[in-house]
Amino acid sequence: MTQFVPQRQLRFYMTSVAPCPYLPGQTERKVFANLPFSDGAHVNDELTQAGFRRSQNIAYRPACETCDACVSVRIPVAEFAFSRSQRRILKRNDDLSRDLVEAEATTEQFDLLRRYLASRHPGGGMTGMAWLDYVAMVEDTAVRTHLIEYRLPSSDGGPGDLVGVCLTDLLSDGLSMVYSFFDPTMDSRSLGRFAILDHARQAQAVGLPFVYLGYWVRGSQKMDYKASFRPMEQLTRLGWERMADPA
Repeated sequence: MTQFVPQRQLRFYMTSVAPCPYLPGQTERKVFANLPFSDGAHVNDELTQAGFRRSQNIAYRPACETCDACVSVRIPVAEFAFSRSQRRILKRNDDLSRDLVEAEATTEQFDLLRRYLASRHPGGGMTGMAWLDYVAMVEDTAVRTHLIEYRLPSSDGGPGDLVGVCLTDLLSDGLSMVYSFFDPTMDSRSLGRFAILDHARQAQAVGLPFVYLGYWVRGSQKMDYKASFRPMEQLTRLGWERMADPA
């Protein structure tokens, strides 16, 4: 693999084996390291480029012994052209405001997250998240990160209803979408796909090469949507390579 980990002393650890949340009958295991506070942004850049994901001040990647279904993927935005269906998604959400805000948790965001988790991921590992857990998820970090808030138009001049939030890291070579959640009652807006398209649009506008989408899991219906963004690059043993288009 051409990617490398930072030239500093990082300690890597392994989690214990646990049931896989994406593929029934499979187990998962992760390797992780604590991001240093003194140089967290630079280390996060290099680890993300090497296929790791960030959660608070931890960077992790799958290390499963019997399965390699999790694939790190990213969109090369200079080559990305919005399809007709993707342009329709953007048009349906033209009325939403887009605000970049500091990585500070609010109860409004947390209420939206709880509704999203209860509807889309009932019984999942995050369903029982408490307020202080959410605060830590957003604020406990030493990297370059921010929140994107999407709101409906307001009739009284104040802020409209919050319908989507994305926790996003700014990397040296792109945007990394750490976690997104949205109003689960607005299926017609395709808010999850819209957030990805909006990040691709923003990366193009500021000249950043990539949007990192985390892991696409082969065989998982929960992750099928990521494969619809083409062209897409995947991380292989030989480095980042173009993912073949579906037949």
